[in-house]
Amino acid sequence: MTSVAAGRAGRVNEDFTGAVPTAAVLIDGAGIPGSESICRHGVAWHASRLGGSLLSLLSLVRDRSLSELLAEAIERVTDDHRDTCDVADPISPSAAVAILRLSDGLIEYLVLGDSVLVLDRADDAPLVVSDPREVIISRSYQPALEAAAAGSEEYQRLLRDLRANRNRPDGFWVAKDDPRAAEEAITGSCPISELAGAVLLSNGASRIVDRFQLAGWPEVMTVLATSGPAEIIHRVRQAEARHAVAADDATIAHCTDLGEA
Repeated sequence: MTSVAAGRAGRVNEDFTGAVPTAAVLIDGAGIPGSESICRHGVAWHASRLGGSLLSLLSLVRDRSLSELLAEAIERVTDDHRDTCDVADPISPSAAVAILRLSDGLIEYLVLGDSVLVLDRADDAPLVVSDPREVIISRSYQPALEAAAAGSEEYQRLLRDLRANRNRPDGFWVAKDDPRAAEEAITGSCPISELAGAVLLSNGASRIVDRFQLAGWPEVMTVLATSGPAEIIHRVRQAEARHAVAADDATIAHCTDLGEA
């Protein structure tokens, strides 16, 4: 079950989610307003193209790691617009990635960037898989970004400085133009028999826990099971309105009946 909500009405959603019988993918696209001169296709195109490539590879290729498949998908998408766009520019489109795959009695997972993946363990607390590097680096920029007028030249400069930390040692890693970023992803596996379900969330949806602290992950899993992902996004939107926080694209893919896939 999925729920997808754009950050603002009339604005294209830059998240992507999709599934095949043995895998699920969530892509959270990122870009800076005004980057159209760098990439004529845009963030939403990049996210959907990357997600589609991953789903195709996950369907057809069973004997390669998730990191290897992500590296190939990054290379494919980069090649798709290398001749028309400045793919290496720091402000060209990028994305956070979360992947689940069923394989020989295991759930394999991968997280790159600030998306979140949660495994709902039947007899234990949820296992939360996240990549904190971008969040840690972003915190040092947050006061200045909040003080600058949104969309101003200073705001854009700060965003450029922040994103110059992408895909470099001591920085943070995202899916952009360099396939080697996939080697930096957080990966692992868990026996399917131990799980009641799993969920993939863009950072606009994980705000319910990590920004607004409206619930812990056990409660989130309970709400998903009883009311579905739309309720989680509804609560996030209410919190954004209360705190005067700009709404972000929010996407949730809730995976159940894992043993039947």
